[in-house]
Amino acid sequence: MPLFEVCIDSLPGARAASSGGAHRIELCAGLVEGGTTPSLGMIRQVIENAPIDCVVLIRPRGGDFLYSGDETAIMEEDILTAKETGVSGIATGVLTAEGMVDEEVMSRLIEAARPMNVTFHRAFDMAREPYEALDVLIRLGVDRVLTSGRERSVMDALDLIGEMVAYTGGELSVMPGGGVREQNIREVLNRTGAREIHFTAFSPEASAMRFRNDRPSMGSDRVPGEYERSGTDVERVQAFIRSAS
Repeated sequence: MPLFEVCIDSLPGARAASSGGAHRIELCAGLVEGGTTPSLGMIRQVIENAPIDCVVLIRPRGGDFLYSGDETAIMEEDILTAKETGVSGIATGVLTAEGMVDEEVMSRLIEAARPMNVTFHRAFDMAREPYEALDVLIRLGVDRVLTSGRERSVMDALDLIGEMVAYTGGELSVMPGGGVREQNIREVLNRTGAREIHFTAFSPEASAMRFRNDRPSMGSDRVPGEYERSGTDVERVQAFIRSAS
């Protein structure tokens, strides 16, 4: 059986992932932007109340993965702060303007993170060339790379992901994520040979608000409304893991 990592954005989500049998969580905020760094309060509450390994996303904003000096300093500070809480690892990624892994900045972030484990997240999917990026990440000593195979869904890139698993030879873990579902997990595992799998298990949750004003919006029209929420569903976590056996 592979190691199952669930992407979550709340303390109830961490509890659901743990109760459902997941081995590890990736704790994020701002998932409508692809994920940003969660608050210190969130990290502490998850560590104190959910008995599961926790990887914290280190991403100061949405958008691309080309960061300024100020943003890099923020990321280093967030890594050191997360380390103090006792999390098991971080997920981060930095590219140059030419689409290469930024070795200099990544070296700084990895140094700040150790001895925690380090995941290079789906910034990998925006890199210019996958094997060149893998060579750099192996040289830097990254523990794993999270990838959809440079496509919207892993299902469109199973051959490439399998080739990357073989290419790395276990020097780092290639972890498929993005479009992995209960219905396709078995095929993903069989065709890629991956040892770790990243997925979400969200289900809609009704807002408890009885009074509602639907006229204004607190965000742009591209994000869910104030009364639309999703939470990690323990039954979906369990169903996902059962489907892999």
